Amino acid sequence: MQQFVLGLLFAAAFMVNGVVHAHGLWFAQRSGELALVYGEGGDDLDMVKRLSLVNSLTGYDSAGKTVRTGVKADGRLALVNVQARPVVVAAVLDNGIWTKSADGRWHKKRRDEVPDAISSSHNLKYAVHLLEPLDQKPPILPEHALQIVPVTRVPANMGQSLRVQVLYRGKPAVGVEIIPDLVNDPDGKPFFTGQDGMSTIPVRNQGLNVIAAKLIEPSADTAATGHVEHLATLSFRLAHAPE
Repeated sequence: MQQFVLGLLFAAAFMVNGVVHAHGLWFAQRSGELALVYGEGGDDLDMVKRLSLVNSLTGYDSAGKTVRTGVKADGRLALVNVQARPVVVAAVLDNGIWTKSADGRWHKKRRDEVPDAISSSHNLKYAVHLLEPLDQKPPILPEHALQIVPVTRVPANMGQSLRVQVLYRGKPAVGVEIIPDLVNDPDGKPFFTGQDGMSTIPVRNQGLNVIAAKLIEPSADTAATGHVEHLATLSFRLAHAPE
C-alpha cells in the first residue's frame, strides 16, 4: 500500500508543476469502423505516425479467449480489425521518455541527454474497449501495468453509476486518480480509488464514454527520467434511442 500512497503524492507534486502528460489512448468509431485514437479532450492527434509505438493489440471473445485482431493505417486513421467479432479489444502504447528543457521545449530524449533539463517522464498508455455489454469482468491483462476493470455491468443510460476497480500490475491500486470523461471533460473533478482499488463513478455520455486512470511512480533509473506515468482508459458506447 505504501507504494501507491507514495505514487499518489509524487503525482500530486508533478501536477502542481504542470508537467503531467495527460494524452491518452482509446478506441472510438470513425466512419463506421473501430479506430485506435491518441489524444486528449477534443484533440484527436495523428495516430498513424504513432503505430510503431503500439507494442500490444489483442482481442477477446465472450469467454475471455484471444481472437485474431490487428491495426492498420487507412489514410489518416488507424483501423482495428474486428472481423473475428471480439467483445473486448485492448492496446498498449509506449510513448517513451520525454524531457523538457529550460526553454520550454520537449525532447524525446533521456534526462541525462538534455543538459538544461527541468523535468522528464516515461509515458505508457493502455486502452481497453468493450464492444458489447459483458456479463462478467473482462480479462485481467498482464501486459497492462495499469487497468480499469468494470465491477458492475455497464448501465444502459447516462447518469447511472458504474463501479470500477483499478489494478496496478494485477493488484488493487489505492488512491489512483480517475477521470470519468477524458474526451469531453478532461479537466473535470476527478474521483479516487479506495483501499480496495475501487470507485463508483457516473456514466457521463449516452454515446462514447472514455474513463481514464492515472498513476505516477518514481523512476527506477533517475538518470534517464524522473518518473513513469501510466495512463489507462476504459471505453464503451451506450446505445441511443431508436430512430
